[in-house]
Amino acid sequence: MIYIVLLLIFLIDWYVFQAVKVITKNWTYKKSIWVAYWSFTVMIILILAQWRLFGLHFVSQAVQRYVGLAIMIDYLSKLFAVLFLLLDDGLRLFKWVKKKQKGKEPSTIGKSIPRSEFLAKASIVAIALPIATLGFGILSGAYDYRVRRKRVVIPNLPKAFDGIKIGQLSDIHSGSFYNKTAVQGGIDLMIKEKPDIFMFTGDLVNNETSEVGEYKDMFAKLSAPLGAYSTLGNHDYGDYKQWNSATAKEQNLNDLAKVHKDMGWDLLRNENRIITVDGEQIAILGVENWGKGRFAKYGDLDKAYAGSEEVATKILLSHDPSHWDMQVRPNHPDIDLMLAGHTHGFQFGVEIGNFRWSPSQYIYKQWADLYQEDNQQLYVNRGFGFLGYPGRVGILPEITILELVRA
Repeated sequence: MIYIVLLLIFLIDWYVFQAVKVITKNWTYKKSIWVAYWSFTVMIILILAQWRLFGLHFVSQAVQRYVGLAIMIDYLSKLFAVLFLLLDDGLRLFKWVKKKQKGKEPSTIGKSIPRSEFLAKASIVAIALPIATLGFGILSGAYDYRVRRKRVVIPNLPKAFDGIKIGQLSDIHSGSFYNKTAVQGGIDLMIKEKPDIFMFTGDLVNNETSEVGEYKDMFAKLSAPLGAYSTLGNHDYGDYKQWNSATAKEQNLNDLAKVHKDMGWDLLRNENRIITVDGEQIAILGVENWGKGRFAKYGDLDKAYAGSEEVATKILLSHDPSHWDMQVRPNHPDIDLMLAGHTHGFQFGVEIGNFRWSPSQYIYKQWADLYQEDNQQLYVNRGFGFLGYPGRVGILPEITILELVRA
């Protein structure tokens, strides 16, 4: 696989170099520019080969993360240039075909039909667009927390719970943070809302429990009169890290469960809690991660449901929104509301009024905000943190406040 990636990198750089040659053909120091261009390509290929085959143990995880980010942005940007060059080649091919139809025999496409200097310049300028956009997302979007409020009507909600507020966070990914002051600002926004119940729907860390260490006391301030409840996400199990032993991986998960307890969050691992107010009850169910595709399935919804059958109103915490259509709605139509996260809204998209678009919607039917089918509802939080790309463009980090009301 690594060899295919390296070949693609070389081909992308070779293709973009065609535009560089057109633009610099009359420049005095064009050869120096060409040498610098290919030297950078060789350096990238060597770094990736070393990284994949032998690892980069001599540099910190933070350095590795930012090196990877720089490479990702570089080649994503170059793909924009490739689009313009493909358009240019398409036009050149069309002209060549037209000449052939007229009986002319051009010796070579390159000599008889030169590249468009305009499209070559446009391709290089196009590289700047994603760099500027993604750069802005890092500087402005990563910690631009937004409080999103929704009124959720539940017909069978007990009168004692009419009007209660649920505060939800999801996908904290503490291992990605680089600004504690900004994170504290997001936490303060949630505290200011004074929710009656606090709920967290998974992915506290990226891979290791140690990542949350310096943020543990900060998130411990998120509490509520009727309790703080949490569940696990796909990243919390350490499945994406190479562990020295199965015992070390298991210990990491046990340590993470202890962190939830130390923060005052009641971690629900395929179990439920019954909340009673003035003699009336609602059930809070929590399952471990369960979703479609390649993600590991640790959840047991039937086990989490057991014991809540007689409670009229049920709220489920389940990290992956695909769980709703695949198991929750078909098997448990009396679960009134499910809270999820996981998608991050791809950390990229457009939200203007009621219009929402993100690449995430091509993977997940429910990827952000409130959804309803019959009498069941699902809310998908856009995520508090970020993963991979340390920023957000258009889909901003979210603090959710849900007001439950009777019909």
